[in-house]
Amino acid sequence: MASDLEAKAKEAFVEDHFELAVELLSQAIDIEPNRAELYADRAQANIKLSNFTEAVADANKAIELNPSLSKAYMRKGMACMKLEEYQTAKAALEVGASLAPGESRFAKLIKECDKLIAEESYDTPIQEKTTTQEESANEVQPENVLPEQPPVAVVKSKYRHEFYQKPNEVVVTVFAKGIPRENVTIDFGEQILSVSINVPGEDPYVFQPRLFGKIIPSRCRYEVLSTKIEIRLVKADPIHWTSLEFTRATVPQMVVAPSATGINRPTYPSSKPTRVDWDKLEAQVKKEEKEEKLDGDAALNKFFREIYQDADEDTRRAMRKSFVESNGTVLSTNWKEVGSKKVEGSPPDGMELKKWEY
Repeated sequence: MASDLEAKAKEAFVEDHFELAVELLSQAIDIEPNRAELYADRAQANIKLSNFTEAVADANKAIELNPSLSKAYMRKGMACMKLEEYQTAKAALEVGASLAPGESRFAKLIKECDKLIAEESYDTPIQEKTTTQEESANEVQPENVLPEQPPVAVVKSKYRHEFYQKPNEVVVTVFAKGIPRENVTIDFGEQILSVSINVPGEDPYVFQPRLFGKIIPSRCRYEVLSTKIEIRLVKADPIHWTSLEFTRATVPQMVVAPSATGINRPTYPSSKPTRVDWDKLEAQVKKEEKEEKLDGDAALNKFFREIYQDADEDTRRAMRKSFVESNGTVLSTNWKEVGSKKVEGSPPDGMELKKWEY
């Protein structure tokens, strides 16, 4: 039965019906869940559909089931390149090349990875931010928390997740109660996290974000507890993550201690480790933020930002929806109140709300 589905999937792939191929291969996997070739083939179909995180997960499963399957490393390398995880892609391709020395595509893709890695090293350096009082007085205000564009509707996930961070670590918590450890699969990539929960008789849960920053996969770990799954991601760079998932809209900032003379000096590579007292630095930043004197719109904007940052997901959704739909005249934190209806504008007394036509 699985072989028939596999044959039909190959026909669908040849005819460019990639979604059908994924569906047929998924049915075949349900029948034979331990066949590595099925996962590798579904990874290829997912690549054609631009489902790159799913392709990486399928390739990883194929490699787990059959570490000598060269095409699984090929698919993983191709998907990781699309996700701009060039180091991870190169590592997978090199293993695949050792398993299939006659396959010229490995050498071609490895060469392309080397080129992209070299280009990446010439990117604009990370914007630095000092903590001197002179700069804090003139620093650029953080970008508005409330978006100008309407939010995209998101299907509610089966399990809620949240994250917090330390200077060198990000902790992700998935609130899944009573899940056996054997039903949880977690993979770490250079800039990707893959969480899969498969409970018999239930729809599978898959969470595969492209992370805000790069991590060190070999040092990452997770623990399945009775009420949650706790995942610890070790940062590759000591930058502050403004969100868990990658976005091109923000530029990561690295916090560095101010120089003794107040003048930015060029730095050079050194084998001597640099020790930074992150707890002291964080306390200093919080103290400066607390003592910062704002008034008028700036004080109000800061107040709303603090509410948004400390709020749960429903409160944030309510704030975004009410602000956008009311053209910036209403800001509600009650999702039950605004979630099921459109929020009408409410201009201040003496003013009239007008709709602009573009």
